[in-house]
Amino acid sequence: MDVGVEYEMIAVPAGQVTLSDRRTERSWTVEVAPCQITRYPITQAVYAQVTGLRPGTAQGDRLPVEGVSWWDAVRFCNTLSHKDGLTPAYHFRAEGDDIEWDAFADGYRLPSEAEWEYACRAGTTGPRYGPLDEIAWHRGNSHDRIHEVGGKRPNPWGFHDMLGNVWEWCWDVYDAEVYGSYRVLRGGGWFDEHWSCRASVRRRSHPTFRVDDVGFRVARGKAPEQS
Repeated sequence: MDVGVEYEMIAVPAGQVTLSDRRTERSWTVEVAPCQITRYPITQAVYAQVTGLRPGTAQGDRLPVEGVSWWDAVRFCNTLSHKDGLTPAYHFRAEGDDIEWDAFADGYRLPSEAEWEYACRAGTTGPRYGPLDEIAWHRGNSHDRIHEVGGKRPNPWGFHDMLGNVWEWCWDVYDAEVYGSYRVLRGGGWFDEHWSCRASVRRRSHPTFRVDDVGFRVARGKAPEQS
C-alpha cells in the first residue's frame, strides 16, 4: 500500500477568512498565506508507518487515526518531517506545555484554525460546502462508527472529510485566559449531531485529551497572520 497517497497535499491559495465564536459572540478576520494541507485526515496506515504505533479502538489502514492527543499530533509532524528530510516545525523547549512553532521551517505542522476553516469552506459561504449526508459521516448516518477516509464527496478544492468522521486538532490555543492550554478542535465527528458538523464550529480540549472521534491532518507553509 502506498501510504504516501494518503498524505497527498493540496495547495491552498492566499485569502481571507472570518472566524467566529458563539460562546463569546466575537468574530475576527485572518489573512491566510499560501500553504498546503493534506487531502485526508492522517490515516492509521500513515500514522503506523511514521510512528510504529496504532492507537485508537477501531482498526483499519484507511480509517482516520484517532485516540491521539494534540501532543501526539505535533510529535507526529516532527517525526514525519525528519523522515522526509525537512526541517521540523516544532521545538520542544522543556517538558510540559513549552513548545515553539518555527513558522519558517519547511516541515509538517498542524494547520491553524484559520487555515483549517478557509480550506474547509473552499470558497463557499454557507455553514457547509454541500448537503450534510453527501459530505460527512455524522450521528445520523455513521451507524455509530468511524469510516474510511474519502468515502464522502470532497469540497470544491478536493479536501475530503473536513466535516464529520473525526474532529481535527489545530495548532491554536482556544482561549488562554479562560481555558489555559486547551487547543482548538474543528470539523465535527462521527458521533456528533448535525449542528456540530459546520465549518464555523469551534470545540476545545486539553492537549493531552484522547478519544475515539478525534484525529488530525497536517499542513506545510507559512503561518497566517491575524488581523
